[in-house]
Amino acid sequence: MIRRIASLFVLAWALGFGVFAVSLPGPAGGELTDAIVVLTGGKGRIERGLEVLGQHQAQRMLVSGVDPSVRAGELATLKGAPPALFRCCVDLGKEAVDTRTNADETARWLDKRGYKSVRLVTTDWHMPRARLELGRAVGKNIRVVGDSVESAPGLIVLVREYNKFWLRWLAIKVGL
Repeated sequence: MIRRIASLFVLAWALGFGVFAVSLPGPAGGELTDAIVVLTGGKGRIERGLEVLGQHQAQRMLVSGVDPSVRAGELATLKGAPPALFRCCVDLGKEAVDTRTNADETARWLDKRGYKSVRLVTTDWHMPRARLELGRAVGKNIRVVGDSVESAPGLIVLVREYNKFWLRWLAIKVGL
């Protein structure tokens, strides 16, 4: 009996992982949102957020999880963006240290500004868990549009992220 249950669990995990690995989300279309949030930590994320902001698909952008020593002007120069764009329309969130705290920092930022929709920019393999966390933090009153930066993750990255997603989903369901 225990072997059957274990076998079913392994089979369900493997099938779920297969679906996860082949159905990584892609970039969003030209849908307008009130704001953009970029989660730091992956190549091309900030550039994608700046691109969307530059196309006037949102009013303002939060870069969540920025090192406390980074200054807006330095980041603008590093990313080749006009400093004026950062002065008017980009906020640096320096409180978050992981995906859960990114979501909490973003929820406070959205609430403070009264925004009702946000474009979430992160890497494709990270999007399912990032959306889960942001959805938990903002509730049903804020529309979240996923905008993934495409990547080529290895097997270890995918397995680790798939496991993190399900463990976090379970923790949220049981109230942790």
